[in-house]
Amino acid sequence: MSLALLLAASANALTPTLPPRRTDDLARRMLVVHNQARAEVGAPPLQWDEGLAQSAASYGPRLAALGRLVHSPREDRPGQRENLAMDLDWRGTPESMATMWVDEKSLFVPGTFPEVTRTGRWEDVAHYTQMIWKGTTHVGCAIHDEKGWRYLICRYSPPGNRDGNVVP
Repeated sequence: MSLALLLAASANALTPTLPPRRTDDLARRMLVVHNQARAEVGAPPLQWDEGLAQSAASYGPRLAALGRLVHSPREDRPGQRENLAMDLDWRGTPESMATMWVDEKSLFVPGTFPEVTRTGRWEDVAHYTQMIWKGTTHVGCAIHDEKGWRYLICRYSPPGNRDGNVVP
């Protein structure tokens, strides 16, 4: 994505009512949510990665065009995993949206991925397991607001949720 497109997407992505207009503010806020969840399971803290944040931001307009949550093709984000959330009418803060992923821990059971859920469906805990995946060291997130919806896109590296690996 060109710098001009990235700047245009960023300008359209945030409204004056959204507190994290600056990437460093969003970084701080997302690291708090992620690293608190990681600390609870003994995983080391994540570091912010501006390249991942830019990669996440580039996908915001596509999500808005789709009008629903659809993961970007893995070939468009090699070496990354992705968590997505959306909220109607921009009611949610970035923290409240990421906390929806943390709340999946009520269905989580430690074990070997994908056998890590009380429901038998790994998809029910995949956002949470990516957040706490011990091998993941970096995260970058972006907010995109459009057409009455707020989208939170977070990208992670190295990717988690790998079959056969133990999740705390």
